[in-house]
Amino acid sequence: MTARTIDHVALWVADRDAIAERLIADLGMHTIERTDRFTLLGADARRFKFTLFEEEGPRVQGALKHVTLRVNEGEQTSHDVGEGLTVNVVPAKTEVDYDLDHVALFSADPEVTAHEYLSLGFNEAELRDGVPRVELGGAYLEFHPGDPSAPERPLLNHLAVLVDRADDAKALPAEVADVVDAPNTYAVFVWGPERVKIEYVEHKPTFSLV
Repeated sequence: MTARTIDHVALWVADRDAIAERLIADLGMHTIERTDRFTLLGADARRFKFTLFEEEGPRVQGALKHVTLRVNEGEQTSHDVGEGLTVNVVPAKTEVDYDLDHVALFSADPEVTAHEYLSLGFNEAELRDGVPRVELGGAYLEFHPGDPSAPERPLLNHLAVLVDRADDAKALPAEVADVVDAPNTYAVFVWGPERVKIEYVEHKPTFSLV
């Protein structure tokens, strides 16, 4: 299986319109698609995105520590977007401003968890400030000490990885959670380490989001 990039982070939120407004106003994003089920936001439809699913609140942070984006120019900032979602911005060379730098997850054993992700299509990466991490397409997953267990109403729905062929994910050493055939995408969901759900998604030839 060829995993290319971390495509998006999907969240359950109680008020997706309020979260979307903050992401648009503070973080250079726009609404790529809004349906009855979800809102998709990003700076570029073919780069990193947030997907917001509306569910009953209050939501609890759970396994997700924060998301950090890159900009070519500017200062390091931190944004409390609401409902436990923290989005940081760091100056770093990037093809598209507000593309992904890393997603930080809590882990009961960060070193072991990082190693387990290597069997799921991610690449080995050096520690950053002593924090274990893995890499995909120039962006990272970081694993910080903490409780990753899912509360009754977690914020994190899933992480998504863009692949050439989603069905290849069925052969990974992970339990398949779901298969979704959507108008623009085809995806296989698996249960990753510490019960973080990972979506392996391929873009169909009809993929035309802007």
